Amino acid sequence: MLQGCGVTIGLPFFECMAGKASAVSRPKRFCAVYFPYGVVLRDNESDASKWNWFPRDSGSDFQFGEGHRALEPLRNDLTIFSGLSHPNGRKMNGHDTSDVWLTAAELKGGQLKNSVSIDQLIAMRQDDKTRFSSLVMSTDGGVGEPTRSSTLSFSRTGQPIPAINKPRMIFDRFFGTDTESLNRQTQQLKNSASMLDLVLEHSRSLHRRLGKLDQKKLDEYLESVRQIEKRVEQSERWLHVPKPQVTATDLHLDADDTTPGELIRTMYDLIFLAFQTDSTRVATYQLGNMNGATSIAGKFPQLLGFADKMHALAHGARKGKAGAENLGQWDRFLTEQLAYFMQRLKDTQEGDGNLLDHTMIFYGSSNSHTHVNKNYPLLLAGGNKLGLKHGQYLPMTTDVPLSNLFVTMLNRLDTPVDKFVDSTGELDEVTTTVS
Repeated sequence: MLQGCGVTIGLPFFECMAGKASAVSRPKRFCAVYFPYGVVLRDNESDASKWNWFPRDSGSDFQFGEGHRALEPLRNDLTIFSGLSHPNGRKMNGHDTSDVWLTAAELKGGQLKNSVSIDQLIAMRQDDKTRFSSLVMSTDGGVGEPTRSSTLSFSRTGQPIPAINKPRMIFDRFFGTDTESLNRQTQQLKNSASMLDLVLEHSRSLHRRLGKLDQKKLDEYLESVRQIEKRVEQSERWLHVPKPQVTATDLHLDADDTTPGELIRTMYDLIFLAFQTDSTRVATYQLGNMNGATSIAGKFPQLLGFADKMHALAHGARKGKAGAENLGQWDRFLTEQLAYFMQRLKDTQEGDGNLLDHTMIFYGSSNSHTHVNKNYPLLLAGGNKLGLKHGQYLPMTTDVPLSNLFVTMLNRLDTPVDKFVDSTGELDEVTTTVS
């Protein structure tokens, strides 16, 4: 009956399917979470070394620092990396690299055109399976400006994808079911489709009258229009498929930039619900852009009772024991939120494992020290049923590009690639054979 109604494509994996596990392809998910400005890096012999972002020792014997204690129960579900970075990013200004964290492109001088981000490559392979191809979120919202983007996600033509920063808007879009909202969405989609048809019709005659350079610009514009058209068509297909019913009782849907604790926790809850209901399999969350004092998220640490604003904490981290402790405490707060999200996924059974086993979480920054674009602090978690192995700290050499990790992840998320930008291979250190 469900199949006849066209509803099965919107259902998550149910335990009753377990008897036919070999015939059922369980969802494979990806989530990327970014924080700006870097971390505490001190010599292990200094009195501030307990706040170091990178662990002591390496391999499976690593020891978390003070800021990562919340991850101890999850140590076998994660790998921490040091030494990795994007070679193109090393050539860029220290404030610019959040734009290319998931793309590996180079934005320098007059060249401010980005390329596709890995989350969107994955989304393209998954977008016919879920109601939404991806969930793009940030604390600042929108797209920001080139080199100071408020989004981590970029289309296949390198265009920034607007991020949502309002929990209620996300909830309504993914789970809202009132009739008035449905009628409004139906009319909006009809209007959008009509407008796109008009744009495409006029563009055909215009294209013939333009020079080669302008034709190229128009082609890029039309590619963006076609992507919008595709999203409209996808929305139309799902419009009358019932949305999953979830409760908003424990969600702070009205949280905003004045209540950062509730906001960040709720955004993680929304990613969890989107994954649990198989509404999407791809999510990105930028915890602050690199726009310095003008970033909405910049004030979050002060509002939560920490010593200073986000940017100032990062600059002060090199100044004595107190500076390291101030940034370290903010980092500990962020890590606690990540641990909460990971634990929710791990506590949710799915088939022969749990949601975390079938989800890859990529967490970190594109700065080591403030505005230093190398030796990124990076953590990869989950994916134990997707061919990843964990429980280790891996210091990497500088000749290994971060794109090697991207290739490794993409190839295990049904997005096979031989190469991504400047990659030179896979990272065998984090792979295993899927049982």
